[in-house]
Amino acid sequence: MRGSDRRLPSLTGLRFAAALAVFGFHLNALGLFSGGPAEPVMGLLFGPGAIGVSFFFVLSGFVLTWSARPGESSRAIWRRRAAKIYPNHVVAWFVALLGLALLGTHSMSTLTVVLGALLLQAWVPVQDVYFGVNTPAWSLSCEAAFYLAFPLLLLLINRIRPARLWWAAGALVLGVLLVPLVAMPFSAPVEYWLVYICPAARVLEFALGMVLARIVIEERWIGVRLLPACGLFLVAYFASAYLPGTFGYVAATIVPLALLIPAAAVADVTGTRSPWRSRLWVWLGEVSFAFYLVHHFVIRTIAEALEELNAPEFPAVAGAVVMFAVSLGAAWLLFRFVEKPCYRLLTRRRQVQAV
Repeated sequence: MRGSDRRLPSLTGLRFAAALAVFGFHLNALGLFSGGPAEPVMGLLFGPGAIGVSFFFVLSGFVLTWSARPGESSRAIWRRRAAKIYPNHVVAWFVALLGLALLGTHSMSTLTVVLGALLLQAWVPVQDVYFGVNTPAWSLSCEAAFYLAFPLLLLLINRIRPARLWWAAGALVLGVLLVPLVAMPFSAPVEYWLVYICPAARVLEFALGMVLARIVIEERWIGVRLLPACGLFLVAYFASAYLPGTFGYVAATIVPLALLIPAAAVADVTGTRSPWRSRLWVWLGEVSFAFYLVHHFVIRTIAEALEELNAPEFPAVAGAVVMFAVSLGAAWLLFRFVEKPCYRLLTRRRQVQAV
């Protein structure tokens, strides 16, 4: 089964579901519903929403391996990935920085601003650095490291014999499960960084996605269908809130994710039914990267504006709807006027040369 010539719209749709989980997590974490009647429901639905980032990491490894072009140079791979993420990141980063400057409620060191702009912040185990300016961009810092390592990882993973691919996937899952154990002796801030932020730990999820793509390409999928895979993931998602320590951040859902993503890909390849393949979900998935980048500073800005206007009586649910609508609108603008044209512009030279 060849990968590069087959589209996977269900995975595009699922991307927005993951981004929505992170959006809800930040609504909850920033205290929008604190003390209100919706607080228990929001805590239940979105308390574990940060798990959505794990979906993105596994998905990235899967999609890059699926779409890898035989004989493509490392420089061409890096060029395409940079063209995909940097324009959106730079615009969202400086809009967030401008917003912080105008609000005047947050101070940022020059080091934090520079490291974040260069997508190096996740390597520093200091929360004010890796969450500085535009908080969700820390995961792009991880992705940038993954993309840099991708050509070498692809070379190594392509050397794995098909009969041993599942053994490789199992070893990577075991590695993810062991990370919280290895991190336990450290102080709480460092433990959190090691488990959830550190690119050297989270590359295990990216590599797992790569191995899973090869499993599907080599037609060695075990036959788990999309609906049961979704159900298993939801069980693990809600159960993760009850696990001790840092085990709920990544380890709780790594096995269900390792089943969900390939199951969605196989559903697309075989043409079996998938709710994530609808036109609406695919469109939402296409703007999900931009949505992910803008949603946090939209939430923060609107919440602070409401506080400045002394509007504590403003219904939290109405505020959340406004934040979602503004985030989605800003995401569409970023996708339409930055992401798409910049990607075409920055990859045009390579495409012309290829012709």
